[in-house]
Amino acid sequence: LIMSDRGLVFSAGRPNQRVSAAAAAASGSSNKSLKGIIAGGITGGMEICITFPTEYVKTQLQLDEKVGAQKRYKGPIDCVKVTVRERGFFGLYRGLSVLLYGSIPKSAVRFGAFEEFKKRNSDAQGNLSTGRKFLCGLGAGICEAIFAVTPMETVKVKFINDQNSANPKFRGFFHGVREIVREQGLRGCYQGLTATMMKQGSNQAIRFLVVESLKDWYRAYRGDTDNTRPIPKLLTGMFGAVAGAASVFGNTPIDVVKTRMQGLEAHKYRSTAHCFVKIWREEGLKAFYKGTVPRLSRVCLDVGITFMIYDSFMELFNKIWK
Repeated sequence: LIMSDRGLVFSAGRPNQRVSAAAAAASGSSNKSLKGIIAGGITGGMEICITFPTEYVKTQLQLDEKVGAQKRYKGPIDCVKVTVRERGFFGLYRGLSVLLYGSIPKSAVRFGAFEEFKKRNSDAQGNLSTGRKFLCGLGAGICEAIFAVTPMETVKVKFINDQNSANPKFRGFFHGVREIVREQGLRGCYQGLTATMMKQGSNQAIRFLVVESLKDWYRAYRGDTDNTRPIPKLLTGMFGAVAGAASVFGNTPIDVVKTRMQGLEAHKYRSTAHCFVKIWREEGLKAFYKGTVPRLSRVCLDVGITFMIYDSFMELFNKIWK
């Protein structure tokens, strides 16, 4: 009987070992998405603290609808000077709390979604085709637009826009959210959803396509056969900066429309399409590229830092979290 029990244990042990190995592999695959969420959240909080002043300047320029001599700001540098003169250095950080609350979940959703889409679309060696890189980035961008970006960006733009009024009414993040919901309902936090989905979807599609393609090119140049071998972080940052520049030139008009749709003057526009047509007729083509210079500097820095930090944490997690 004892011999029989041992035999039973021995014969059952092999399939159990196979099941355990399969479960471990599945767990590791699942963990990558969770790692992406956590690493993405940490990354989002760190990068926004570094890059927020350029985001503030970009938004101020895009909200400056006046023309000619009536314009409040002559350009990005003048915007910085006026803000510091009137509100001090920390005036450039007006609305930071709003973006900080939003940047962490936004980045977490973006990278977690990308890792999940990448896992489901990669081949046996973990490679993605060019088209699938684009689609995975597009999916990640749409997810972050729906679950994080639209409500947080709407509140952020209203905060910055509110600062330009004679009597600012928002005393803080939660007070501002309460006022917006009280006056406009939850819909007030989802103004410009279509434009935001277009912006974030195209943004991340371009960025992940460029970064992943440059990483693949570098691995091929280095002769790597293992996709898990780390790439130098400075190089990753450079890849991110290139990807950021590409996304700026690709969708700044969408960003302008999104900003107008989310500002305090959003009631002037019936829809995203109406906003686009109204800007075109009243302000011309140049209006769609307002804030390009500060946005270019911000995005290149932002995306470069983001991918450097994210890859660093993913590399750390892969070492300590199996």
